[in-house]
Amino acid sequence: MDEQGFLEVETPTLFKSTPEGAREFLVPSRISPGEFYALPQSPQQFKQILMCAGVDKYFQLARCFRDEDLRADRQPEFTQIDVEMSFIDREDIYALIEGLLKTIWKTALDYDVPTPFPRIPYREVMDRYGSDKPDTRYAMEIGDLTEDFAASGFKVFSGAVERGGVVKAINAKGFACVTQGQMETMTNIAKGLGAKGLAFIKVENGEWKSPIVKFFSDTEKAALIEKLNIEEGDLILFAADEWLNACEILGRIRQYTAGKLVELGKLEIPADQFNFLWVIEFPLLAFDREMNRWFSSHHPFTSPVEEDADKLETDPKSVRGQHYDVVVNGVELGGGSIRIHQPELQKTIFEDLLKLSPEVTQARFGYMLEAFKYGCPPHGGIALGFDRLIALLCGADSIRDVIAFPKTTKGSCLMTDSPAAVEAKQLRDLHIDLKVAKKAE
Repeated sequence: MDEQGFLEVETPTLFKSTPEGAREFLVPSRISPGEFYALPQSPQQFKQILMCAGVDKYFQLARCFRDEDLRADRQPEFTQIDVEMSFIDREDIYALIEGLLKTIWKTALDYDVPTPFPRIPYREVMDRYGSDKPDTRYAMEIGDLTEDFAASGFKVFSGAVERGGVVKAINAKGFACVTQGQMETMTNIAKGLGAKGLAFIKVENGEWKSPIVKFFSDTEKAALIEKLNIEEGDLILFAADEWLNACEILGRIRQYTAGKLVELGKLEIPADQFNFLWVIEFPLLAFDREMNRWFSSHHPFTSPVEEDADKLETDPKSVRGQHYDVVVNGVELGGGSIRIHQPELQKTIFEDLLKLSPEVTQARFGYMLEAFKYGCPPHGGIALGFDRLIALLCGADSIRDVIAFPKTTKGSCLMTDSPAAVEAKQLRDLHIDLKVAKKAE
């Protein structure tokens, strides 16, 4: 980053609460009774203000905090390689990050990363892999059979199409030896994502074994053979649902069956191979049915793809964002976007689409909108997960393996026994009256 002319800037850890993303950690202020700081989820707003202030290229190793339920690859505090640049477009970001990762992998592992990385639109990556962070070291792509089964005698499939859904399938080649327990596990995966069950076909001894095959016409069987390359010993698994649900179900099944095929020695996923790619053109917005409102797929500062901007008010669901993720071997290594730099467009996103009142918009983001009025350059950036990057280089399954003093999945530090209670005087100094609800037995 030094060689590329970037200025390293350290941004504050005590920030203002702007609850539009993950849950924040709050810090009570002793000096201002009843008021709180928040620990930053990322330096997003600070680095955008730096662009307004004339810092041409910014980066830092930023400490970030999110009060989320934890997983193997998630901690309440983590580090990002945080980047922002003025007067650039997506191509500049791609070139910079590809060069950075190429240098890191060469230095650390003496591994030559081929560039440029493939770029796959979100819609295509979900259609093919059922995941927006696919592992492309193995094929096993999802096939679309919606048109082939639109008028099928198998009403589960044709009914899904009639309701506006899709029919998709995946071929786990060589997995006709699947056990009953493994089938139950996959069925539970599908049910966990809203499916009623998991239709399948086993190809054994030249026969298609499945209770659903009797409903298929010869034309439908021919389409399956052609699109999924069905051979002896294969296991075909289906999803008939809304587009996103069907993709996600088979994406999870793809990961599960790949793992089992590796164990059986029927699939090789080389540990010393790194397949990088960009996932691009995510939907700018997603709709929350429970809240009956739109929310940002990435964050509310993401700029729409230019040719989609005029559809923001008439057809928001079809608007693509200038958002990009860099993915390697099934891991999202980082993500970012080209930002909105026009104050009126930013205000439209906040108030007209996200339904934040003018008062809330002013209270949370007034300083940004004010800064934009003085002239904000076109700008964009990205943040790479530093802990995940190190875990990948070390071949570790969990970022906890490369973090000194990691937290458990319950967010506790076993060595220091934290979080812990504090003295009553500390609470009085912070003007806090503590009432802890009893846990349900």
